This record gives sequence, structure tokens and C-alpha cells, in this order.
Amino acid sequence: MTKIVVKFGGSNLRSNEEIHRIVQVVKNYDQPLIVVVSAFYGVTNFLVDALEKARHDEGVAEKSMQYLYNLKIDSLNYFIQDTELLSNTVKLIRDLLDELKNYLVGIALTGDASKALEDHVLSYGERLSAIFLNGILNAQNLESKVAFPETIGLITDGEFGNASADFHLSTNKVRESLNEEVIFVVPGFYGISQDQKTTLFGRGGSDYAAAALARCVGASSLDIWKDVNGFLSSDPKLVSNPVLIEKLSYNEAAELAYFGAKILHPRTVEPLTDPHIAVRIFNIYGTLDVTKPLTIISREKSVLTGVVKSVTYSDNFGLLKLKGPGVGLKPGILAKVTTALHLAGINISSVLTSQISINILLAKKDLQNAFAVVSAIELSAVGKLQIEDDIAIVAAVGHGITDNFGIAARIFTALATDSINVVMSCSGASPIVSYYLVKLSDRTAAVKAIHREFFEK
Repeated sequence: MTKIVVKFGGSNLRSNEEIHRIVQVVKNYDQPLIVVVSAFYGVTNFLVDALEKARHDEGVAEKSMQYLYNLKIDSLNYFIQDTELLSNTVKLIRDLLDELKNYLVGIALTGDASKALEDHVLSYGERLSAIFLNGILNAQNLESKVAFPETIGLITDGEFGNASADFHLSTNKVRESLNEEVIFVVPGFYGISQDQKTTLFGRGGSDYAAAALARCVGASSLDIWKDVNGFLSSDPKLVSNPVLIEKLSYNEAAELAYFGAKILHPRTVEPLTDPHIAVRIFNIYGTLDVTKPLTIISREKSVLTGVVKSVTYSDNFGLLKLKGPGVGLKPGILAKVTTALHLAGINISSVLTSQISINILLAKKDLQNAFAVVSAIELSAVGKLQIEDDIAIVAAVGHGITDNFGIAARIFTALATDSINVVMSCSGASPIVSYYLVKLSDRTAAVKAIHREFFEK
């Protein structure tokens, strides 16, 4: 039987009521599954904080272990009545936490941690979730096993902090390891390098891990259970009566995620595009009907009457501006800058140039480092280097945006009507997205104005 990969996030594990819902969802599938879980809500941030504090305080190791043990022990006692199963599950959790404690003590003694050790420590949130959920599923008479990435052979390219799955090395081993007709519970977020080092798939990377497993086993679908009603025409916290998007293409979903829609990790569809495996989005607070997804993401492309399918935004970008009368004509400037940023591990999101200015779009967290890196380069044509971080990106996404006349005009008109100035804009970099940089203070009004133009008239 073709497997289905089912992903549950940390927000689905916050309370006993939500855990009940997860159990019911698994039962409703009525077939062997590969269940991928994230860390409990807030645990990854807790581990990031513990890593930093452990460099200066040996006591953090014991405190962290106790906090994580107490976090869900009451839920285990509530769900698992079988004393032997409860004892075995608690022992596995204690053993895991003892390992974590030893690593944190080691960091305290040395005062530092390698990137490899950081990735390994941060993976413990997902490991704990997998053991926890596996015990509860077994207590509900569901035959399940924990399958760790290092055991099943989910091999990565070895890049710490932002790894990619190596499907040439992984596929056969993973498929063989997960072939048994039982429920496998797999911790998301990480894989293992060829030299057996833990490598993370980036923050929020459990979605990507689930997609990688789906590709390896040739799953019929990747089902992601969220606490929201699928993809919508915009953020329901900002606009009234957003419209449900029942179908999206892989590229549309990727662009929406990239420009701020938090339903998916931006790289989730990457492993699924070639094998044409659909992503199905469900709401854990809905009917729990596993045959009725809210949004389906697939290779199917469609152009709506209004073209725009969703308006999203991100506050996480900023601009590094290189100014000078001849920067647009002087050969080699952009090559020097991009090479230096690459060597510093800084990703460039976009570049917009003119005769007197080169504007580089970066993650806000990288702006200060990028400024320092570029400042150190000899660039005779650059008279001024400037950071602009008081901006937000508002993006309109949908197939046909660059092929249908008047879409950009409608967006500019909608923004102008509400007295919103566009700092910078870009259309054509992708055939399905047009994005606009506005002042951070104008972001909410900009989203509302564009949404009103395309969905509320």
C-alpha cells in the first residue's frame, strides 16, 4: 500500500485536547502512516537560549533537562494507563534528556560549541516529540514505532543549519526502512550527513523533512495539519473575510511561503515537484475528515478571473544600498559585492539596480553583517553605503500576474488611493509574483488596500 506522510506541528501538541485530536486524525486514516512531528511549541527557542546560556553557566544543563522533562510528563500520565508502556516511554525520554544534559555540560566546560554540536542539540526537541507521541499512539492501540533519521538513512548534503536532503543517497535506504506496515513516527527538522553528523533543515524545516520523506517513499500525498484554515487570500488577522484558496501550484505555494505566508516552510514543495506528490492542508480544529483537505498544492496550474490568488507580506527583509554617480556603469562592483556576501554566508534575496544605486534585498538579520562586509571592500565608485530596514514587502501572487495587462496598475492605484507610497517594486523576477516595498508603518494598510481591490469589490 502506498504510504501517506502526515505532518503535525508543535502547535498541535500544546494541550491534551489537541493531542486527542492528533490521535483521532491518525485513527481516521485507518492505514499505516509516516507521521512527522515538530518540537513542542516553544522548545526550539528554549534550546537556542539554553545553548547560549550554557556557554557561561554549567547549571543550565540540569535546569534545561528538568524543564523539558516536566513539560509533558502530565500528558503522558494522562494518556498512558499501561504502567509498563508508561515506564518504557519515560525511560526513553530520560535517556534522551541525559544525552542532552551531557552536551550542555560539555559546552559549559569549553565555553563554546561547534556548528555540528549546535545542530545536534537543537534536534532534541523533535526527538522528544517523536518518543512522546509514539508512546501515546501505542497506548491508543495503534501499532507505531519511532524511526530516527539517522536510523532510516535520511542523508543530507552536510551543510549545518540549512541542509538539503541527498535523494541519491537517501531514497533506497529510507524506503526500505519505512516499508513495514505500521505507523512510523519520525522527528522532523533534521537529517544526517554522510559522516553521521546531525544537520538541520533550517528553522521550520520539519515541513521540508516531511516532504523529503514523502519523496523517498513515493507517498501518495504529504498531509500537513495546521491550526489555520488552509491558504487564504490574505492574513485573516489583517483583512475581513479572506477567501479560501482550494488549489495552488507548487510555485504559487513556494512564493507565498517565501514572502511571508507561514503555513509552509518555503522549501517544502522543492522535493515534491518532480515526482508530482501533492501537499494537502488540513485544520486540526476542523472536522478531522482526512478525505477533505482545505487546500491542495499540486502541479496543476490555474489562472483565476482576477489573476491574484493571495496577498501576503513579510517584515523580515531590508535593503543594503550602494550609492554613487556611476555604480550602474562601473564593471565588477556587483560581482565583488555578491562574492563577498557569499563568502560571509549571507543570502541575497534580490538585486535592483539603476545608474546611481545598487539595492540589495537581504534578510534583516543579515543587514549589519552585510554592511560590515561590503564596507571592507575597495569600491571606488561607491560614495555612500546605506541600510534601510524600516520597510516591509507586500506581494501579490498568482499565475498570470506578469502575462495579464493592468494588474500592476490596479495595485499601484489601490495603494495610491490610500496614500501609500511604494519605495520600490519588482515584477517579472518570477512570472507569478509582483512585490512592493513600503514603509513598515504602511504595511497593514497596503495589504488591506490590495486585498480590497481584488477580493472585496
